[in-house]
Amino acid sequence: MQLSQRSNYLNKEESFMYDREKHFPMEDTCNEARIEFTETGGIVNLASRRCQIVKLSRSGAVLRMSTKFNLPNNFYLDIVSARIPMIGCLALRVYANDLVEARFLRLLAETDMNRVFVYSTHPNHRNRTLDIYGG
Repeated sequence: MQLSQRSNYLNKEESFMYDREKHFPMEDTCNEARIEFTETGGIVNLASRRCQIVKLSRSGAVLRMSTKFNLPNNFYLDIVSARIPMIGCLALRVYANDLVEARFLRLLAETDMNRVFVYSTHPNHRNRTLDIYGG
């Protein structure tokens, strides 16, 4: 019997965040960002690597990495240009062409999404403006 056909109690379990949560559509963008994570090698230290956000939604992002390294499952994402610090992330998939699909641990607010798109260099967001009086 294959593992996928085997019946156990975990097949009936459901996670609200990943199974029942509404999936938000990804939108193309181009923003500079930085990921931060802890490395263990005798002493625990915080490491930082540059990346670029290629696609973004309220619940996740697709990141392009600039260097090869061992990416941990959990890390923080800082969107530098939009000044959005420390978004907790979970790495879902790492692709061979240096792309990483990440899931946010909390939903991004609409105001934060708009701020990211204002500072994006993608042609789709060329005429976006920042509402400084909005909440």
